[in-house]
Amino acid sequence: MSSHLFSVEKQNHGLRLDKFLASQLTDISRSRLQELIEKGFVKVNESSLKDVSFKVKEGHLIEVAIPPLEEARPSPENIPLDILYEDKDIIVVNKPPGMVVHPAPGNLKGTLVNALLNHCGESLSGINGVKRPGIVHRLDKETSGVLVAAKNDKAHQGLAHQLATREMGRLYYALVWGFPLPAEGVIEAPIGRDPRHRQRMAIRQGGKYARTHYKVLKSFKRLSSLVECRLETGRTHQIRVHLTSKGYPLIGDPLYGKPPRGLPDLLTTYLKDKWPKSRQALHAKDLRLTHPITHEKLFFSTDLPEDMRKLIDVLQLL
Repeated sequence: MSSHLFSVEKQNHGLRLDKFLASQLTDISRSRLQELIEKGFVKVNESSLKDVSFKVKEGHLIEVAIPPLEEARPSPENIPLDILYEDKDIIVVNKPPGMVVHPAPGNLKGTLVNALLNHCGESLSGINGVKRPGIVHRLDKETSGVLVAAKNDKAHQGLAHQLATREMGRLYYALVWGFPLPAEGVIEAPIGRDPRHRQRMAIRQGGKYARTHYKVLKSFKRLSSLVECRLETGRTHQIRVHLTSKGYPLIGDPLYGKPPRGLPDLLTTYLKDKWPKSRQALHAKDLRLTHPITHEKLFFSTDLPEDMRKLIDVLQLL
């Protein structure tokens, strides 16, 4: 266990304890420091203090004990990765549909984290006291596309800041039922857990602020459309919930929408026999970010996956 001792100087008088420590320990994320405070690993003038919002004063002596990282529960697995970019600080991958990003109870194998543990080894970020990849943003299991992960705490902190301040640009392609009107616009509505269905999210008062820009790129006889979505915020199921709220659910989405009645036989047969079960037609196409260490502007773009391209081929035949 490592220990650090700091004396509060005049210019830091009145800062929150977690903010003061973040200014001193720049290689450790603020969320990790908050966890250390709450677990009693921080002392002010030799007294343990668990209040992250405590205001420090000039002359305070603050000691921080940092315990060793816990071993990750998920184990490394030799799962192929489609790597778009990698250096010692970050890794950018093109996630296939059907792959869970982060392990959860009952689903500890076959995830992106298992694959990253195998590929990156000891270089992975120790976020929140656990030795695991620094997943900054997630994609639903059945959503494909570009995703960035941090390999160390400082990189994670920088990427998380970009995400929180909306400096990280994320653009998605979705295939939806119907033709959104107007063909270009903004959906702004708060999203929270659906009280009647715990697996679903819903637009509701008291939910978290959410804003999605959309634009119809192509229409297939107005039966369905290819829609570009740009996120300002990153709420769970945001695109799926926002587009469904306007009457345009994603094709194949088992949670938020059913196909309209009277579909052409060709499309009905294709969706039944060829389209992957529970796969919403959503792809994270582009990602813009600033490298958290070198500050280089980076842009990554991915092609639509094969299943969405084939679905478009069928729609064009109608």
